[in-house]
Amino acid sequence: MTTLAPSPAPVQDGRHRSAAPPVSRARRLFAGAPEDPRWARPALWAILLLATALYAWNLSSVTGNTFYNAAVYSGTRSWKAFFFGALDAGSFITVDKPPFALWVMGLSARVLGYGTWQLALPMVAVGVGSVALLYRLVKRDFGVVAATIAALVLTLTPITVAIDRDTNPDPILVFLMLLGAAALLKAVRTGRLLPLVWSAVAIGFAFNTKMMQAYVVLPAFFLVYLWAANVSLGRRVRNLAVGTVALIVSSAWWMVIVDLIPAADRPYIGGSTDNTVWDLVIGYNGFGRIFGAGSSVGSQGNGASFGGSSGLYRMFNDIMGGQISWLVPFAAIALAGALVLRGRAPRTDAGRAALMLWGGWFVLHFLTFSLAEGTFHPYYVTAMAPGIAAVTGAGGVMLYRAFRDGSAAKWGWVLPVAVGVSTVWAVVLLQRVSGSGTLYTVAEVVAALGGALAVTGLLVGRFTRRRRLMGFAAVAAIVALLAGPAAYSVSAATTASTNGTNPTAGPNTGGGMGGMGGGQRPSGSAPSGTRSGTAPSGSGSSGGQSMGQPPTGTGSTGTGSTSTGSGSQSQSGRTGGGTGGDTQVGSAMITYLKKHQDGATWLVAVATDQTASSIILESGQPVISMGGWSGSDDAMTLAKLKSLVKSGKLHYLVVSSGGGQGTDSEIATWVEKHGSAVSAYSGLYRLDASDVN
Repeated sequence: MTTLAPSPAPVQDGRHRSAAPPVSRARRLFAGAPEDPRWARPALWAILLLATALYAWNLSSVTGNTFYNAAVYSGTRSWKAFFFGALDAGSFITVDKPPFALWVMGLSARVLGYGTWQLALPMVAVGVGSVALLYRLVKRDFGVVAATIAALVLTLTPITVAIDRDTNPDPILVFLMLLGAAALLKAVRTGRLLPLVWSAVAIGFAFNTKMMQAYVVLPAFFLVYLWAANVSLGRRVRNLAVGTVALIVSSAWWMVIVDLIPAADRPYIGGSTDNTVWDLVIGYNGFGRIFGAGSSVGSQGNGASFGGSSGLYRMFNDIMGGQISWLVPFAAIALAGALVLRGRAPRTDAGRAALMLWGGWFVLHFLTFSLAEGTFHPYYVTAMAPGIAAVTGAGGVMLYRAFRDGSAAKWGWVLPVAVGVSTVWAVVLLQRVSGSGTLYTVAEVVAALGGALAVTGLLVGRFTRRRRLMGFAAVAAIVALLAGPAAYSVSAATTASTNGTNPTAGPNTGGGMGGMGGGQRPSGSAPSGTRSGTAPSGSGSSGGQSMGQPPTGTGSTGTGSTSTGSGSQSQSGRTGGGTGGDTQVGSAMITYLKKHQDGATWLVAVATDQTASSIILESGQPVISMGGWSGSDDAMTLAKLKSLVKSGKLHYLVVSSGGGQGTDSEIATWVEKHGSAVSAYSGLYRLDASDVN
C-alpha cells in the first residue's frame, strides 16, 4: 500500500510558473495531476458528488430559518433593507448578524426568484466548495490519500450536512475561513505579502458573516505565519502588521458606515443595547457568547444553550456527541503524534506549518465551543469540522506510514490505539440511539466489527511485515470510523427539516430548542402567495414551498397561526408572564390587516422577530418587530410609535404577553388607552393620527 505515502509537494512560486494551455488545465481538472494515482481524481469527484447529493437531496422540502428568510425576502423588495440586513422591507430593525450571508442569498433570490430552495442553493454550493477546497489544501502538503480522507470526513460530518441544507449563515462562514487558510498557507510557503493580505480579507468577510466567530482561528493564523513563513523575522512582523490593517479594514468597513449614519436614517441594530453595530460586535455576538448574559460587556444574550451545559464534556454529551465528536479522539491523538513525528523539521517546513494551522483550528474551536457560556447552538460547531477532517487525514496518514515502516518506534504504535479508542467511542454514540432505526443498528455493527478487524489487522500486519494486510486494515478503520457519521448524515439528508432555527442530524437526543430555556425562531417558510420573482398575491406558492407555517414550538393552537410571544426569558418592562403569549396571529387576521392597511408602510407592529418574520413571509408586507429577537431590544419607544402613527406609516399594533417577550409595558398601556381594539382579534389595536396627543 505504498499509495498511502504523500505525493511530492514541491514549492512553486506562481511568478516563475509558465501558464498551462487551456486544454491541459481542463484535462488536469477532470483527470488530476500526472503524478497522482489513477484512482485519485475519480475518488475526489465521487466525494464531491456524494456531498452534493447529501446537501441538496430533496432541497425543495427544506424550510430553512424563517428569521433569515424574512430578511432575505425583505432585501429583495428594498435595496436599503438589503444593505443593512433589515428584517423588514421598511427597514425598522436589522437581524442580529452582519449581512454578508443575507447578501449572497438575496442575490440568488433576485436572480432565481424567491423561494427557500433558492436561498438554500448557495449554501449547498459553498458546502461542496469547502470540501473541494479542503482537499486541495491537504493534498498539497500531505498527498492524495490524506486529502481524500479529509474530504470524505468533512462531507460526512453530520452537523455539516444538516447546516448545509439550511439558510443559516454558517456554511458561508466556513468557506470564507477556508479561503483565508488557503491564502495563509500560500503566504507561509512563498513569503509573499499579497497572499497574507488576501487571507486577512477573507477573514474580514467571514467577520461580516458571523462577527467574532470568524476570529476564532486568528491565533493559529498569526502563530503559524510568525513561526514558519519563509522570510526573515523582520519581514514576518512587518507583513503581519500590514495583514492586520487589511483585516481591520475588511472587517470594519460595513460597521463603520452603518454607525456613522444617523440613527434616524437607518434601521435599529437588532441585538444591540445602544443601537450600534460596535455594541453588537463586543456584546451579543462577542463576549456575550463567551461569558453569557452576566458579562460586564453589554449583551442581549439570554445565556441559553441548546447544546448542553458548558464544559470540556459538552462536545461529547447526548446532544452534541452525534453531531461532531465521532473523530475528535482520533484527531487529538493523530495531531499529537504527527507533530512529534514532524518535530525535527526545519522552521519553514510546510507540512508542520499546515499541521499547526489545522491543529490550532481544531483545538481553538473545541475549547471555544466547549467553554462558551452564552447562547450556543449545535450547528455552530460545523466551523470545527475542517480542522478535525484535515488533522484526521494528514495525521492518520503520517501515523500509518510510521507504523508501517517501523520508524519512530514509540509513536508508530499510536495508530492502533487511536483507531481502537475512536471505535469504542463510535459504538458508545451509536448505543445512545439504539432502537432509533435499522440504519443506526447496522452502523453500530459495522463500527464495532470494522474497528476490531482494523486493530487486529494492523497489529498482525506489523508483526508479520505484511504491508497489504496493513493496507486493508487501514481501509477497514476508515469504514468503521465513518459508519456512524454516515448514518447520521443520511438521516439529515433524507428527513425533511422541521426546525430551520436549530438544525441537527440523526435521531432526537433531547437537544435542540425544546426545554432549553430560550426563545425560538420559527422553522421557516416562503412568502404566502408568492411566485418566484413576484410579489405576494394572496394565493399560489413560491418555489414549491408550503406557506404560512406556524413557528415550531410556540404553542400556537390554530393552523397557520403564530404566537406573538415565545420563550421564557424575563425582561422588565414587558407585559405578561406566560410562556407562549396569549395572542394568535393567524391567516384571518393577516387578511384583515392587509385589507385595512390604508397605505401604511408597515402592516402591523408585534413584539418580537419570531412573530414578525412569520407574518412577513405570510403576507409579503413589512412588519415591525418592536423588541428584536429576544424581545428586549429598545427598538420601539413610545415617542417613535407616536411619530409613526401620526405620519400614517403604522395603523395596527398587537399587544401581547410572552414571559418577557411581550409588548413593552409603557407602549402597551398607551395603546390600550388610546387605540381602538379590534374585537375580532384579541390583542389587536387600530391607531390613527387622531389618537396621538
